Amino acid sequence: MAEIIGAGEALERALALLQGGDVVAIPTETVYGLAGDATNGIGVARIFEAKGRPRFNPLIAHVADMAMAESIALFDPLSKKLAIAFWPGPLTLVLPQRPGNGIHPLVTAGLDTIALRMPRGFGGDLIARLGRPLAAPSANSSGKISATTAQAVAADLGARIRLVVDGGATPVGLESTIVKAEAGRLRLLRPGGIAAEDIEAAVGMELLRGGGAGVEAPGMLASHYAPGAAVRLNAGTVAEGEALLAFGNRRAAGWQRATAFLNLSETGDLREAASNLFAYMQDLDRSGARTIAVEPIPFDGLGEAINDRLSRAAAPRDNTQPTT
Repeated sequence: MAEIIGAGEALERALALLQGGDVVAIPTETVYGLAGDATNGIGVARIFEAKGRPRFNPLIAHVADMAMAESIALFDPLSKKLAIAFWPGPLTLVLPQRPGNGIHPLVTAGLDTIALRMPRGFGGDLIARLGRPLAAPSANSSGKISATTAQAVAADLGARIRLVVDGGATPVGLESTIVKAEAGRLRLLRPGGIAAEDIEAAVGMELLRGGGAGVEAPGMLASHYAPGAAVRLNAGTVAEGEALLAFGNRRAAGWQRATAFLNLSETGDLREAASNLFAYMQDLDRSGARTIAVEPIPFDGLGEAINDRLSRAAAPRDNTQPTT
């Protein structure tokens, strides 16, 4: 079973495991990540093995600073502007790879682009000490609910990894926003911890929505972030035996029948809802209900990312094809 060590004492232990080609679960501002040296094929393969992740699903490479980022990828002016505005933070940029960058091909799933992010806190310190980027998808079994606490990581992956670094509950609670620059425009590949409106304000242009053909970045599979229970969205009523994931101060009809009840934010605060989303889905999944009914959540601001995660959680579980 994995050790759980506080972030203040875990740096040297985590560094030793990474240098030996192993993986470590670490806190970031978004969710917990399962990190391995992005230049080490054995370490990257262990990420896929521990998560049970499809090999065609690329990973985000995390960097310590702009010098490291520019040694890995080629930055266009728009992407550079976004990096200056939002790094370190919950923004991932999909960029052309710099030739000879040393990134193992498993990280990019054979693409000629790479997804880059610069994390705050423990992750950034660890990368700086290692001197190499870390590949770090969310620290959970592939397709399941992302972990926002060290305890959730240990409950899921504890038998498959050796160390979980405990940095407390993650403050953002959603994965990073993923953006790709194309021909002088920006395309939103995955909504996340930075609202699309904030990105649009920073660059003075509207984000294009929707991906191209196939998987271009992490988190684009149709079925993803899924609990064991079925998920029913935009619930106006609650059926007998369902759990209820609520939002705001207006309840779905029959909410008293719910076998379990949690409210993402009683005041309708989307930032609070985002930070609670994955933990509350896990709690309701453990209630034993066969279905989790979810009340409607607005799409503005972080609501776009919340609804994206919920729609993927509700997708048919036998659908392994990427979204288009």
